[in-house]
Order: sequence, then structure tokens, then C-alpha cells
Amino acid sequence: MTQPTPNRRERLLTAALDAASRGWHVFPLRPGDKRPALHREDRCTRTGDCAGGHLKWERRASTSPGRIQYCWEFYPANIGIATGPSGLVVVDLDMPKTNGQSMKGSEGTPCGVTTFHALCERAGQEVPATYRTRTPSGGQHLYFTAPDGVRLTNTAGKLGPLIDTRGWGGYVVAPGSTTPAGDYTVIDPAPVAPLPDWLRTLLTPRQVSRALTATPAPHRGSAYATAALRAETANVANAGEGVRNFTLLRAARALGRFVASGNLDRGEVQEALKGAGLAAGLRESECTPVITSALNWSITRNQGKAS
Repeated sequence: MTQPTPNRRERLLTAALDAASRGWHVFPLRPGDKRPALHREDRCTRTGDCAGGHLKWERRASTSPGRIQYCWEFYPANIGIATGPSGLVVVDLDMPKTNGQSMKGSEGTPCGVTTFHALCERAGQEVPATYRTRTPSGGQHLYFTAPDGVRLTNTAGKLGPLIDTRGWGGYVVAPGSTTPAGDYTVIDPAPVAPLPDWLRTLLTPRQVSRALTATPAPHRGSAYATAALRAETANVANAGEGVRNFTLLRAARALGRFVASGNLDRGEVQEALKGAGLAAGLRESECTPVITSALNWSITRNQGKAS
């Protein structure tokens, strides 16, 4: 007797369980979409999993067959793989876009696959053989096991145009998922290879020298202003991913009033905040405009006020 073809929900459930069996932490995405299906923080009822506080998708991703069965029991959700908890680094090779849509051809801008091959060639390395999937746009995801001793996060364009990476704080859409543009499919079922050392070197955050992160003693400044400078730069340097820009903005606005009153030198404040931002993992090109605009705002607002 011919067995009936599994329906869409059953196929997705099977794919989610298969991913979990590899030790990959999965969570539901919206049906036919790439966005998480979980509730937002502003709609959290602080019950169930969130009884102790809102849990985002990375912390709710799971390898538990029972939990996965429950999530996909009645819901044809696409499948997200939280790369950090799964011990993965995924290299995302994208396609050029025109009018907001990915192109499957290679006209004009080279695609991420071509750029990655050129990167390997320049490094004198073979294109790594590893588990690989194809995205609906024609791009590819290369899966690697994350290296020990370093916490790699997401990057965008760090390796080259149309090459992103997903680590802690990121996720990829698992094979078996489908969107109106097409399916996510496995094109190389090879075992997941360790992240090559040369790629690890390129992706490891640059260590900022102590000279850049040390907070200088202001040439002129009250004890209160000096303490504020040290406290705010420490807050920025210790800020985690997702709040670094906001913390830097808030610190610059807080310190701007001391610049306005003459208790701190603007140049010293800018250098101290930039060093703290670099220590937190921001790029100089990200730090400078935030610091400049926030100080301008604060100085203008506090001109003529007592410190």
C-alpha cells in the first residue's frame, strides 16, 4: 500500500527534529518567512518560559524533541537554528540585489560565492569542504563548528561584499524551510568541518591595546567630572552586543554637560569614549558619528548651565 505524502507541517517537524539530533538549537520562524515566530518583549506576559523575564529566541532555542514536537504540532513553522548555542559559525554567501530583490544571476556585482572563492584563493587556501545549504535566492550557507576559546558574533561584509557570518546573536534558516521565493535545501551533506584557522583569524575581534582603552586623567576637571568620565567609559567598554551604540550615545550625552561647563576637554572625552567603544567591539566608523552628534546635542543643550 502506498504511504501518503507527509503534509507540510510534518515535513517541517521532521526537519526540525533532524537539526536538533545534530545538537543544533532550533526555534520556530513564521510560516513561509524568515522572522522568528516568538512574541516580542513588549508583548511578553512574563509567564511560562518568561516567568523570570522575557527570553528572546536565542535563549528559547532548544534541542528537546518534546519541546520541538509541541512547537510544530499544529503549526507549519519554518525552522531557525540559533548558531551560538549550537556551537556553529555559518558563512552566509548572498546574491546581489536589484530593486530590493536578490538576483540568481551573476551580472554586475559578483555574488558572495564568487567573492568567497576569490578570498580563499588570495589566502592560498582551498574552498572548505563542509555541510552546505542553498537559499531560495541562490545563495549558500557554509556550516562550521565554532572554535574553542573565542566567542564569535555576527559580521556583515567583514570577509568581503555579500559575505556575512552568523555566530552568537545570530541564526540561520534551516534546510526544509520554505518561502514564497523557494526552499532551503542541502547541497552538500558533508560533515560539518571545524572553522579553518585562517577564517578564525579574520573573524576574531581585534584586541584593542590598553593605551586605547585606558581613560586619561583630564587636564582640567573637578573630581566629580573625572569620576563621571571614568564611570561612563567603563559602562561603554563593558556594554554587550545590542546595547553598545545606545550606551555610547547615553555616555556622550551625559559627559557633554561637563564639556559645556568647561570641566572636561572635548577632545579628551572623544578619545576616551572612542577607546571604550573599540574595547566593546564597535568599529571606529561606528563610534565617531555617535560621539560627535551626542556631544553636539548635549553641549548645545547645556550651554550656560552650571555643571
